[in-house]
Amino acid sequence: MSEEELKEQDFEHQPCPLCNEKTLILTERETEVPYFGKVYLFSMTCSSCKYHNADVEATEQKEPAKYEFEISSEEDMKVRVVKSSEATVKVPHITTITPGPAAQGYVTNIEGLLNRIKYQIETLRDTAEDEEDRKKAKNLLKKILNITWGKEKQKIIIEDPSGNSAIISDKAVKSALKVKAIEK
Repeated sequence: MSEEELKEQDFEHQPCPLCNEKTLILTERETEVPYFGKVYLFSMTCSSCKYHNADVEATEQKEPAKYEFEISSEEDMKVRVVKSSEATVKVPHITTITPGPAAQGYVTNIEGLLNRIKYQIETLRDTAEDEEDRKKAKNLLKKILNITWGKEKQKIIIEDPSGNSAIISDKAVKSALKVKAIEK
């Protein structure tokens, strides 16, 4: 196998953890993220039940980290974001995305992160039975639009106990994340 083939592997016809059909494709990719280093991108996709899960993992061991970034211009939409499945993403006064069994890791940019949040809020707006909840969702969507256009500042915080996340910008403030010990 060539070095390139080792960096990109697909394993087809695997049993799906959801539907048990042998229609799952496991994908592993090694890639370089500028100013962050080599990462492995893992994904599982089932063609039968549409199950999908993904994660990103740094090739080197990292310390638990917290990143803070203030969006202040339209140009900030291009800032690269690496988020592991273990990371918590906080967007004060808008939402907090906490890790769980269905959490996914990904490499995107600030705009992509805001679009993910926007999609969730649109879903809440469209399924809300209470008029007040719909109104709150509409106001949050306006706020996100203003942030995207650089008309409103917004802080984004990523806390990752695995250290596999980052906001890659000179404006990002990185600090050590205090991880609480698990009591037995």
